[in-house]
Amino acid sequence: MPIKIPNDLPARQTLSEENIFVMDEFRATNQKIRPLQIAILNLMPTKVDTETQLFRLISNTPLQVEAELIQTASYHAKNVSEEHLLKFYKTFDEIRDRRFDGMIITGAPVEQMEFEEVAYWDELCEIMEWTKTHVHSTFHICWGAQAGLYYHFGIQKRPLEKKLFGVFPHEVVRKSSILCRGFDEIFMMPHSRHTTVLLSDVEKVPEIKVLAVSEEAGVSIMSTDNGKQIFITGHSEYDPRTLEKEYLRDKNAGLPIEVPKNYYPNDDDTKAPMVTWRSTANLLYSNWLNYFVYQTTPYNLNEIR
Repeated sequence: MPIKIPNDLPARQTLSEENIFVMDEFRATNQKIRPLQIAILNLMPTKVDTETQLFRLISNTPLQVEAELIQTASYHAKNVSEEHLLKFYKTFDEIRDRRFDGMIITGAPVEQMEFEEVAYWDELCEIMEWTKTHVHSTFHICWGAQAGLYYHFGIQKRPLEKKLFGVFPHEVVRKSSILCRGFDEIFMMPHSRHTTVLLSDVEKVPEIKVLAVSEEAGVSIMSTDNGKQIFITGHSEYDPRTLEKEYLRDKNAGLPIEVPKNYYPNDDDTKAPMVTWRSTANLLYSNWLNYFVYQTTPYNLNEIR
């Protein structure tokens, strides 16, 4: 997918070095195509890494995309420069009058807090309510999925006895799902979290369809009937070394952390990680953009309701 992002965004150089087609603004404006408008509410502290991971995945179809990076106004990230945020990010107030074909709401390292205790919770609730009328399909990741399930459907997150950490096998349980079209019967997805949502709680909500589950990681992919809201409890967007960075960070800080499961060969952290989720990640995002965004979004964005 040709993806249009600012020429001087740090992710651009990385993507170009990987031979990912990043379109310059001149070429984008001269094509006779309406590009998909995708907003990304990036709640992760590692903003630049997350930008690159998501741009890599949404660039993998023939569709043209214009991405808009969004930050919260009620909380300022501490792990990225103010210059970067001012240059490349907009606040919700700056885009609230626009409509988008799709939106991604990322995870955030706050899952051990009650939702209402999160500094930007009220603002996030306002944004999630706004997506119901201004976004054709919203894609929620990890804590973003837990927040969306709680806000829209009242589903509580549950604490785990210990951190769910590693790359886990999953099974597609709704074989007719076009979001999971092309997936192997067993596929892998990274997880890194202290909380979960229970399948039994999700099954009480008729609007939500469970698409994939894991014996160890629990329910992993969910969608409303029309794909207006999609919830992913893992991190299929993660780079090969993302779990390793988290593992070494906690290990070096003396925190209780186990070797991430199914990540290193024979769980030997002296060896290079095995990447077993990349093809599924690309399918997941390309299926979302094709079937739930491009194929059904109105040409006139003002018709989104």
